[in-house]
Amino acid sequence: MTGWRSAGRGRSHWAPYWPGSGEQGVTQLRLADRLCAASGQATVTRHEVSRWEREERIPSGYWLGWLALVLDLPLEELERAAGEARRFRRGPRRLVVPPSWVEHAPGVYRRAS
Repeated sequence: MTGWRSAGRGRSHWAPYWPGSGEQGVTQLRLADRLCAASGQATVTRHEVSRWEREERIPSGYWLGWLALVLDLPLEELERAAGEARRFRRGPRRLVVPPSWVEHAPGVYRRAS
């Protein structure tokens, strides 16, 4: 199995691991069915697979293991891709300044008197 058909929206951290398209690709529904059969749980739907593909959600370690099995890919590579996707989603850390504080100098905050 080589992967599922991608909607082609933007860059995905999963793209190198699920490169299938056309006749070689696996539909989201078929991948969901294979994951359910392999894991013995009927909780993964085509919609969940779509969310993973679009990185609206990132598969947990549990599902990464089943994905590695079903897609015949090394688990370590999928874990690395999941970590990259999580870091990308977080983006840069933002400073949250309480409303009772004021900026004294650039990047320096103090409580308002």
